[in-house]
Amino acid sequence: MTAEPIVAQPPEPGHKIFAHTHTDSNSKRFHEPGDRAVQLLIHDGEVDGRRVDVAVDGGVIVAITDVGAGPRAVDTFEAAGGAVIAGLHDHHIHLLALAAARQSIRFDAEIVRSLQIADAALPCDQWIRVTGYHESILGEIDRVWLDERLPTRPVRVQHRTGAMWVLNSAALASAGIESVDGRLFGADDVIRLRVPSTDLDLAVIGRQLAGFGVTGVSDLTPTTSSSELELLAGFVIGDRFPIDVMVTGGAGLDPLVVPELKRGPVKIVVGDHYLPTIDELVSAFAEARRLRRTVAVHCVTRIGLVLALAAWEEVGATIGDRIEHGAVIPLEVISTIAAMGLTVVTQPSFVHERGDQYLGEVDTEDISGLWRCGSLIDAGVGVGGSTDAPFGDPDPWRAILAATRRCTVAGSPIGLDERIDARRALQLFQTPAQAPGGRVRSVAVGEQARLCILRTSLAGALAEPSSDLVAATYGRTGLTVARPC
Repeated sequence: MTAEPIVAQPPEPGHKIFAHTHTDSNSKRFHEPGDRAVQLLIHDGEVDGRRVDVAVDGGVIVAITDVGAGPRAVDTFEAAGGAVIAGLHDHHIHLLALAAARQSIRFDAEIVRSLQIADAALPCDQWIRVTGYHESILGEIDRVWLDERLPTRPVRVQHRTGAMWVLNSAALASAGIESVDGRLFGADDVIRLRVPSTDLDLAVIGRQLAGFGVTGVSDLTPTTSSSELELLAGFVIGDRFPIDVMVTGGAGLDPLVVPELKRGPVKIVVGDHYLPTIDELVSAFAEARRLRRTVAVHCVTRIGLVLALAAWEEVGATIGDRIEHGAVIPLEVISTIAAMGLTVVTQPSFVHERGDQYLGEVDTEDISGLWRCGSLIDAGVGVGGSTDAPFGDPDPWRAILAATRRCTVAGSPIGLDERIDARRALQLFQTPAQAPGGRVRSVAVGEQARLCILRTSLAGALAEPSSDLVAATYGRTGLTVARPC
């Protein structure tokens, strides 16, 4: 099982929060005795290349002054010249799945030994959950393959795409599911209903994301389950979860359930294993329009994208409609995407994480167009950044780095013409939840305080993007101090 990472923590109560050993001993503040103290002063941070004090009160930036001239504050965070930037927003993530993945075994070359260790350690009736399976690791697996390794304990294995589960015979019998080979495509709803649930801990997920400088996420799970949304809400609503959350859900999700959670577009899946007909897709678009919502359409293949574009031609696109992933976007359809005003929410980190497998599996004509970024931006298409965690690494700084380098783990280049510079890659994660690819949020008086404070200047961070450079975030519940690197 994965060990719990403690990557960020709330500040200790008090009047000064020191992130660095260096402080400016010459700075002096002069205040009238009757001045009301603001909640937080970020002392000596870099904003737009200038060293300043940033005052936050009521969740809003209320002043940006010369260093030492900031207002009196209840708490002070010593930035020591570190950049203060707009907090990062992950535009496509799956929070409950990310929490569940932490309690799962990772599928790798040592999976058989990992299964044996888990089998010996767990109660006899407890299910084993495995994530990250891919055929490139140990070849194809099915029910028989799992039975030969672990015949008596229920085991379920998730493909790294999230599109397929493989269950052994004990799991199929326990869940009351019939399948010859144990391979279940698009069966999340069935799994959810028939497989014992796992106790999840989203608190650690919130701390982990805050430690990456993330202040908001969009959960793109296409659930139609009110209970699943209520489960999520139980973790993220209140004063303990530091991250803003917007949810999507499928068209069948009751709009009156948990109205406190901000709703985004309706998630529509053009599945790899099951392509809807054009009539089915048009009907799904029309239902979203009836609900007065935009659509976010899962498209990872060339044919899936073409089908989605045909549905948009029929129904009409509207501002806020999104293509999710866009793993394969033929060059000839970019102008159509731009003309429709569609946004593409992409995952640059997959070029690095999965690139070596792509080179052996993807058609040669599609390789250069995998996970496009630069060509879309050049064509005027709005592009938002995301991680698709847990199906990708949840650290957005790794996605930022991947967008600038476009190299696989083994160092092979993929689509170098799609590279963008690090500042532009960071900005993919700094647009509003409702407008990925839109206006980049700024650090300015009157703006909502959703901030990432770095340990270095912005130029230093962009030279070698890494979440190790995050000192703290200021989000919906206040200041969260990151673990020292």
